[in-house]
Amino acid sequence: MNILYILAAILMLGIMVTVHEAGHFFAARLTGIPVKEFAIGFGPKILSWRSKKYETRFFWRIIPAGGYCMFYGEDDINGKEAKTDPRAFGNSAVWKRIITVLSGPVMNFVLALLVAACLFCMVGEDTQGKIVDYPQVVTVETSGPAGEAGIQPGDRLTSVNGEDAFGITEDGTQLLVSMLIDRYGSETEPLTLGVKRGEESLTLTLNPRYDQSLRRYLIGVTLNTAYEPGYTPVSIPRAFQLGAGYCVTAGGAILRGLKDLITTGAGLDQTSGPVGIVTMIAEETQRSAEASWQSAFITYGELLVLISVNLGLFNLLPIPGLDGSRVLFLLVECVRRKPVPQKVEAYVHMAGYLLLFGLMIVMTYKDILKIFQ
Repeated sequence: MNILYILAAILMLGIMVTVHEAGHFFAARLTGIPVKEFAIGFGPKILSWRSKKYETRFFWRIIPAGGYCMFYGEDDINGKEAKTDPRAFGNSAVWKRIITVLSGPVMNFVLALLVAACLFCMVGEDTQGKIVDYPQVVTVETSGPAGEAGIQPGDRLTSVNGEDAFGITEDGTQLLVSMLIDRYGSETEPLTLGVKRGEESLTLTLNPRYDQSLRRYLIGVTLNTAYEPGYTPVSIPRAFQLGAGYCVTAGGAILRGLKDLITTGAGLDQTSGPVGIVTMIAEETQRSAEASWQSAFITYGELLVLISVNLGLFNLLPIPGLDGSRVLFLLVECVRRKPVPQKVEAYVHMAGYLLLFGLMIVMTYKDILKIFQ
């Protein structure tokens, strides 16, 4: 893997985290909350300066993988600083603090929207695209119906019970072959699949299984289809409309994946830490660059949109240490008309940090193993 793509991946993460922290910073400035420090990057400092007007210290650090925004009194576990320093974060109005905390994830969504809109301005809207071949099998569960029937990766599924499986459903939501498998699926009656393997045409019989969570019949494969896009130019308002739709779709997919991960554990083997994310970004961008630099740029932008939406949503979860948990404490303060004891909140967030740090270590270890394997 070219070091250029690895650096580009690290830079992407740095941009997203910096934008997130900048959301906190600018919201604090707008609401009048003093900021103690703001940094771009981590590690040893390259440059630093102090704002005479606001007394904020700014840092530019050597590792471009993020940044931070520090407020007065954040590390004051006993709450003593809040009693003596009027600049302490806890002394600001609750509504100001809620806006400041929420602005980090919001800026991740804004970044995703801007990048998505720019991509649609560059590429256009796919209004004339079409499917040009039958769906192809990408992976096969060895113990699933398809695996037991002899279906192999690379096979193309051409028919289900004699009905042609070319194309997508009328509403455009799924491949026609998937809909046919679900329609003809039965606990008792097997279905017949037409399969094209190279130049050879096969007919295979199998019994699909019913998935209770998805409420549909499956055969245990993942499919891909050959698609030829047809782009037309769009106006800037239309680009933002399409970009917003793209972000909402991405967010919905992320939330569904998170729900499945929590309820059934599905997708746990596909989760990654920072090393895995950097590797994925670098590999996908480099693969696209083999076609053209334009393709690499588009892939890089699409990944930035998806990961930025993911980062925004993840930070809104009520997990100790994340922004969602901080907002929860502030909402409790609104109801109680007095803040939760500083020591209690500090220990809760500390437990969350330790949990997240431990999880990151485990995922990083797993990601490194994948690289060497």
